[in-house]
Amino acid sequence: MSKSLLKLLFLFITAVPILAQKKYNFDQICERTFVQIAQKDIPKALKTADSLYMKAQKPLDKVKSLLLSAELYHSAGEFKKSVCYGENAHSLLSQVNDAEWFSRVNEFLAKEYRLVGLFERSKKYTLQGMEAAKHIRDTQKRGEVVGLLNQEMAYYEIEQGSYPEAVKYIELSLNSFGQDDIQGNIRAVAASYQLLGDVYFKLKDYTASENYYRKAESMLKNRCCILGLVYNGLGGIRLKQKNWKDAEFYLKKAENIADSSRSLKLKKAVYSNINDYYEGTGDNFKASLYAVKYVKAYDSLTARNREFTFKSPEIPKPNKKNARISIVKNAAIIILAGALIMIVIFFRIKQKKQRAKFRNIIRTQFRMSSPGSGSSPLKTAHSDFSNISVEEVDDRAEEADKPRNESLMTSETECKLLDLLEEFEKGELYNNKNMSLSFLAAELNTNTKYLSYVINRHKSSDVKTYVNRLRINYIVDKLINDDKYRQYKISILADECGFSSHSKFASVFKAVTDFSPSAYIKYLDTENQSGKNIHFQENN
Repeated sequence: MSKSLLKLLFLFITAVPILAQKKYNFDQICERTFVQIAQKDIPKALKTADSLYMKAQKPLDKVKSLLLSAELYHSAGEFKKSVCYGENAHSLLSQVNDAEWFSRVNEFLAKEYRLVGLFERSKKYTLQGMEAAKHIRDTQKRGEVVGLLNQEMAYYEIEQGSYPEAVKYIELSLNSFGQDDIQGNIRAVAASYQLLGDVYFKLKDYTASENYYRKAESMLKNRCCILGLVYNGLGGIRLKQKNWKDAEFYLKKAENIADSSRSLKLKKAVYSNINDYYEGTGDNFKASLYAVKYVKAYDSLTARNREFTFKSPEIPKPNKKNARISIVKNAAIIILAGALIMIVIFFRIKQKKQRAKFRNIIRTQFRMSSPGSGSSPLKTAHSDFSNISVEEVDDRAEEADKPRNESLMTSETECKLLDLLEEFEKGELYNNKNMSLSFLAAELNTNTKYLSYVINRHKSSDVKTYVNRLRINYIVDKLINDDKYRQYKISILADECGFSSHSKFASVFKAVTDFSPSAYIKYLDTENQSGKNIHFQENN
């Protein structure tokens, strides 16, 4: 009898650490997959993550494996899949009573939605994460999660232009990370200092900005996106100071990191500053090269954000019964998708007809007000539109006021330039923030005098008005044909078509259409709901 009791006691004593070891091994495999395998072979790491999901029995382990897959897809630059896996992890949180992982999933989704430009959605997940983080018992883990969530709130406030609020959240993030275990959060702390550098740069306090950039630089030993942004910030300060030598030094460092990085945001920022550097030093050839690089990064970033959808990927199911259910579901989804596609095609055709009718009226109005009929489609030089100060396009040509009957070039050259301008109008290059008379002349392989003369004579406007009109027409097209553009903030629409600020975009938009952007969007929504065409004056 005593031997039986001893055996039972032995089994009980050994069972507890074995169970604990299994749990530890699951977490350990997740960490090892992300830290070690992912850096060498992301596809292999993704297979491991899928295997972990298949083996996971508890909802919390499923959440961990799904979040691991989401992080891996983020590292690979596949944001649609990363968000899908993150959302799937979020859908299981109702079955999990763990404040830490609830906060981590929300923090991850907040970051992903910010990176694709959905700032309000990012804020929603940030606030959910903050509420859950209050219940994390481990002080160190709570500080880490709260610090990251405060960073996300800082990004949101920066996007809104609320820089004092952004500073407040960054300081809260630094306090949350704490000083006791700074090595464990060194990159996150460096990111907070880099953000402070960005904020003070926008506030034109270049001394404070450089101090924070230096703090971030001192903490980062390896090449990373944050270090690239730090060097770009230091280069930007030197550009403002017209210290070309030091600006080149830091911008080259930033470029080396940007070229090997997947971050489109970093590439866009760095190429923009390098373009400004060559413009400042008078090297127009190299300036145009980096303008092209900037446009490519900008277009890629815009395209990624545009095509972003919330379709969840298929997640492997652990048994045959679920597999059969999945087949039925997939068949139903295919049928519904087919019906949805037909509905979408129907409404697209309807929208195109409405747009064609809308455009015909606009063009009729334009012809009625064309120079041949005695009035100009654009307001006169003394009107509000012509006097709007728009920094994106501000070059003037000395020949702008030359009499129209005195030609500067042969008729062949003039016709060729008109053809090139027609091609230019069909593209989207006019949305480039660096667009100027000299930039456009270089793109069309002509000189600024010829280009300015042709635009003044045949487009009845100066270059600034001509380009801004194209930009507004572009965004009007998007608002008419793509419902999601009506959900965007005005600042996002402004950035989309090349304006540097919300206010400048709104001023030019109203000058062209006689409506504010918000009023225009409201009327378009009303048109869709009522099935009636509402007409606006548009100069095109």
